[in-house]
Amino acid sequence: MSTRLPVFIAKNSLHRMYSTTTSSSSRKILYGGFVFSAAALGYGYQEIAELMDSDDVENYDDGSLGPILVRLGWHSSGTYNKENNSGGSNGATMRFEPESKHAANAGLHVARDALEKIKKKNPWISYSDLWTLAAVCAIQEMSGPAIPWRPGRIDGVCTQCPPDDASKGQDHLRNIFYRMGFNDQEIVALSGAHALGQCHTDRSGYIGHWTFSPTVLTNDYYKLLLSEKWDQKNWNGPKQFEDKTKSLMMLPTDICLIKDKEFKKYVELYAKDEKKFFEDFSKAFSKLLELGVPRFDQDPIIFKPLR
Repeated sequence: MSTRLPVFIAKNSLHRMYSTTTSSSSRKILYGGFVFSAAALGYGYQEIAELMDSDDVENYDDGSLGPILVRLGWHSSGTYNKENNSGGSNGATMRFEPESKHAANAGLHVARDALEKIKKKNPWISYSDLWTLAAVCAIQEMSGPAIPWRPGRIDGVCTQCPPDDASKGQDHLRNIFYRMGFNDQEIVALSGAHALGQCHTDRSGYIGHWTFSPTVLTNDYYKLLLSEKWDQKNWNGPKQFEDKTKSLMMLPTDICLIKDKEFKKYVELYAKDEKKFFEDFSKAFSKLLELGVPRFDQDPIIFKPLR
């Protein structure tokens, strides 16, 4: 793997300065009452990128931890409720029960355990920043768009928020995402992350891949939704759909995107225009990762992919 660092840290060295002031031109990061060189976060990004495809995960899904790192960042943020400003990425409360035991979070211990190695080497970074940074890194290193990201999340204590349920349809999908403050276009854009990874019967109960390139983010998810005929799978598991070759699958929450006319117009848009999908996904995913954070002291950082 390339050893290039994100562009803004190329000439900085890692150090910790006991100061409470910072300058945007100096590229210093105010963090927990201290100021770090931007290199600290840059090295963290690089360590995550190297972890994704390291020998330690050679036999993991499709040879990469990338998709499950995206899922960890997503699920740690997706607990947000705008009505009472609870949940969200701030806190990293999935470290605790009952949230760690929610059905929607099954299997995410794999990602949390893998990132623990980086946390031990970089104890200054909060779990909530590490998990969201890992999701950003994974998206970018899997050929996705640049995702603006800011540090400053603070780890919290145990809390509880209801998990998502992929077995429900469009009304439930809207309820979940509207609770977080997303609109229909953002729902469809974020659903494009299903281009990555696969489902497991021992976790979600479902089985299979959404696309033929589960470690590369493209707009194929939308193309396949529209071009394939999706029939209900005949099996003893939960309701899901399969293409005519039985090679790919879709969940009920995926199929509702082409059954609902408001959702479908965005599916059609993104199927035709990957650039537009990347643009909207980047904005929505960055918004997702900042849910529940009271305030940030930093301007967004954009890391240059290492690949």
